[in-house]
Amino acid sequence: MADPQKILDGLGGDANIIDLEPCITRLRVEVEDPSAVSEPTLKAAGAIAVMQQGTVVQVIVGPQADTIASDIEDLR
Repeated sequence: MADPQKILDGLGGDANIIDLEPCITRLRVEVEDPSAVSEPTLKAAGAIAVMQQGTVVQVIVGPQADTIASDIEDLR
């Protein structure tokens, strides 16, 4: 399973996250500063793929998206 702490780091940390929601196989995240998002860090954390458009980031993590989102919320 992807590492929730490393995903949080790859998204630029807690302060950079405006909203985070799981959606079947991905995390849909709205971020404050898109330049703080690190695709290499997210992939090293276990993300299958990362799609980013403006302030919206989708981190594809597979069917454990709900669990990872919950773990990230616990870290925040």
